[in-house]
Amino acid sequence: MNPFRTLRRPAHAAMRWFGIDVGRHHPGDRELVRLLARYEIDVVLDVGAHRGDFGAMLREAGYRGRIVSFEPLREPRAELRHRAASDDTWSVLPYALGDRTGQATLNVCGDFGPASSLLPMLPRHPRAVHTGKAVVETRRLDELWEQLIAPGERVFLHLDVQGYEAQVLGGAGRFGDEVCGVRMGAPLVPLFAGGRLFDELLALARDQLGLTLMSLAPGLTDPGDGRMLRCDLILLREVVLDPPGRVPVPAARAE
Repeated sequence: MNPFRTLRRPAHAAMRWFGIDVGRHHPGDRELVRLLARYEIDVVLDVGAHRGDFGAMLREAGYRGRIVSFEPLREPRAELRHRAASDDTWSVLPYALGDRTGQATLNVCGDFGPASSLLPMLPRHPRAVHTGKAVVETRRLDELWEQLIAPGERVFLHLDVQGYEAQVLGGAGRFGDEVCGVRMGAPLVPLFAGGRLFDELLALARDQLGLTLMSLAPGLTDPGDGRMLRCDLILLREVVLDPPGRVPVPAARAE
């Protein structure tokens, strides 16, 4: 028996209880980056970026386009800014995205963990509990779009917003048909009060944004019975592309 593995499991469980997510490389990361290259994605908007794990994964897996990370909580945003500081094509904004501009109360999870949400957590969620509240600045994506996106740039959204996916997509407004792809969590059971479930989010991305489901990735599971509670949907806008033998890699763009 590996003693380090024996010690690591309870440590990881304790960290998850306090809302701290222990990052690791997932087998599908490089496949996602290949999709981003195949669909010529220029900019990834990382919404609910927390400490920047997704952006760091993109860089490790080979994505060289622009990243714009949104994180409203000051503590994880400080670490996120530190990670992005040496990367000229990775910028950080201090907002939560949604369907309205103003201020909102964020339910904070543990040590400012990634399960923090603008929606109340339901008892079915096994990972953590909300332990505090913070007032954060909220923005609609359509109000920021022209400041962030140059004409012709192809945009991919990564949403780690804990039940607030529909509101973020709704906030894209008239620019929704310019979104070329989305990766978002899709709950199979209610985890946050008022959050949309798998079928609704899939229909929203298909019907309102015109995206096609490309891949599913396993997500949160119940540690008691092993049931999957949430998976990740990866959807892209189908267009006429070059043959598969030629995989274009988007060039990095300066801010």
